[in-house]
Amino acid sequence: MTKLLSKSDVMKVLSIKDTINILEKAFIDLSEGKANMPQRTPILAPDQNGLALFMPAYLKGMGALGTKVVTVYKDNPAKYDLPNVMGTILILDEKTGAPKAIMDGGFLTAMRTGAVAGLASKYLARKNSEIHVLFGMGGMAKTHAMAVDAAMDIKKLILVSLDPTEKKEAFKEELQKDISSEIEIADDPGKAVGEADIVTLITTASNPIIDYKWIKPGTHINGVGAHAPTTREIDTATVANSKVVCDLVDACKAEAGEFIIPAETGEWSWDKVHGSLGDIITNKISARENDEEITLFKSVGLAIQDISTAYHVYQKAMETNTGSDFSF
Repeated sequence: MTKLLSKSDVMKVLSIKDTINILEKAFIDLSEGKANMPQRTPILAPDQNGLALFMPAYLKGMGALGTKVVTVYKDNPAKYDLPNVMGTILILDEKTGAPKAIMDGGFLTAMRTGAVAGLASKYLARKNSEIHVLFGMGGMAKTHAMAVDAAMDIKKLILVSLDPTEKKEAFKEELQKDISSEIEIADDPGKAVGEADIVTLITTASNPIIDYKWIKPGTHINGVGAHAPTTREIDTATVANSKVVCDLVDACKAEAGEFIIPAETGEWSWDKVHGSLGDIITNKISARENDEEITLFKSVGLAIQDISTAYHVYQKAMETNTGSDFSF
């Protein structure tokens, strides 16, 4: 039998703390050579203004095998009353190749994307970090706030956004149900960053929205929103003056505009990258070495995050009899 799981089914069985713990194991597998993860494959559908991304992975240590398919069809909301981004995940039996689960990937993607920022903060932020500044109020902002709050002892969250005041207040009110720290809305982004111990950026910006001059020594930065070679949220000076850690260096070389753009202009070079997150977790390379250095974690998203988390969701669904069973 195959388990069919809707978005609401996934939401019932997946918590942010569990997701952080799952990803820690997944990045260990990746660092130790126990994961097979081909580069994501894009297929364009230009006549429909669409893009499909295929993201397979096999984590041998976990026994998790599968793929995520993400589609980005920009005309969907106007033409078909559908989301412009949709995701579906298929989990296979590693022993037989038979389909074990098919599930919605939307909520899971938001959870795994937020959780990796929490995981990176755990290893790279100062242990006494208390103030988190979050840029963005889109669909994934909430899980980033939740993840950093779960991983660190955050006392205050400061929200930065270009959205109207009403939307900011509504987001703050909704978020307060899920995190215990004080929440405030910033009037001045520069002043907010100057207070921050941790800064997380999850926006749709194409050009830098923070300035190195704002950042105090010892700050940790999670750069998440930009994931194309021509877009970036973080300025060159911040990149050049930070200890740079990637979710995976090779993935960042293909997609991270924060690094690709200054590398092409000669203002920064790839040999300055400290390494990949999994190698920090497994102690192959150092994490934060003092309370003065600025650390920068860049996430472009990896299939191991999706498949490890989806396999956990499948296991929890089996334990709790969540979702529907069907046979091909």
